[in-house]
Amino acid sequence: MGRERVLIVAPSWVGDAILSEPLIALIRDPYEDPLVDVLAPSWCAPVYRRIRGIRTIIESPFEKGKLDLRARHRLGVKLRREKYARSLVLPNSWKSALVPWFARIPRRIGYVGEARFGLLNDARRRDVNALPRLVDRFTALAGSAGELVPFPPAPALVPDRANLAAALRALRLQTNRPVIVLCPGAEYGPAKRWPPHHFAALAALFLREGSAVWIVGSPNDKLAATAVVAALGQDVDKVRDLTGRTDLGTAIDLLSVASLVVSNDSGLMHAAAAVGVPLVALFGSSSPVYTPPLSPVAQVAKIEIACSPCFQRECPLGHFRCMRDLLPAVVYDLARESSTR
Repeated sequence: MGRERVLIVAPSWVGDAILSEPLIALIRDPYEDPLVDVLAPSWCAPVYRRIRGIRTIIESPFEKGKLDLRARHRLGVKLRREKYARSLVLPNSWKSALVPWFARIPRRIGYVGEARFGLLNDARRRDVNALPRLVDRFTALAGSAGELVPFPPAPALVPDRANLAAALRALRLQTNRPVIVLCPGAEYGPAKRWPPHHFAALAALFLREGSAVWIVGSPNDKLAATAVVAALGQDVDKVRDLTGRTDLGTAIDLLSVASLVVSNDSGLMHAAAAVGVPLVALFGSSSPVYTPPLSPVAQVAKIEIACSPCFQRECPLGHFRCMRDLLPAVVYDLARESSTR
């Protein structure tokens, strides 16, 4: 197969962006030089900076949720000179397929989504039975319609070691004892978040055995982290709350030195899996069938309850049992098992 330039239109969620790495790997691996450019939201760009084989990251100039037709046309016209042979459009929205169409890319591939016939000239229908996982749906776009990738590679991110060293110095963090990272946030909504007092109880168990405990997350996770800190009691001064003190790229780099990460189903969960550290992933309202952590040293903590997964932002029944009844002792036992794998 001859060399061809490829434009990937990236997803808007950090976790989904990480799950697009195996697709990039399938396009990248036969060649020495990068073939792939990525059009990504600015908040996902740090993910793609830690993926091998990307030539250029084009940060989307569009406001979140806005059509901004004129700006999309302007960018599409600008990209015509890149002479892309094909484009893979990973989001399902109608507007996400506009730039490749304006750029006159000959092959524009993606799932039908919001009735994108015409914008996509290789529009495929999702077979949820054949492709239950999002990573499978992404990697299937690398081949012909109907062609499956039976064993797609797991996502892999490459930490920036220089940035990591600088962050450890700037934040005065030590790695001379086991580091446990807790990620109590989840952008999608509170139904994905394990209760703060459970995180605090788990932190106490790790502190008792002599581990360092860091809380990592974005500024949007600060409220969740503050609730965990408030529940720590006498252990409050022993835990480092780093939420909002790093950018996403630095957070990914910090995860790479963890002895263990315990995370809600979030972008940081997928980041921990992709840097290859032991992980316990907490699932309640969402499904580990659709977006599991793809790592041999990851474990899923979930209780079986009839209403889960509901995929709602808040518990529609008000009891939140899927997370409330997932006890810290159970997660701790899984964590010990993960860290010895």
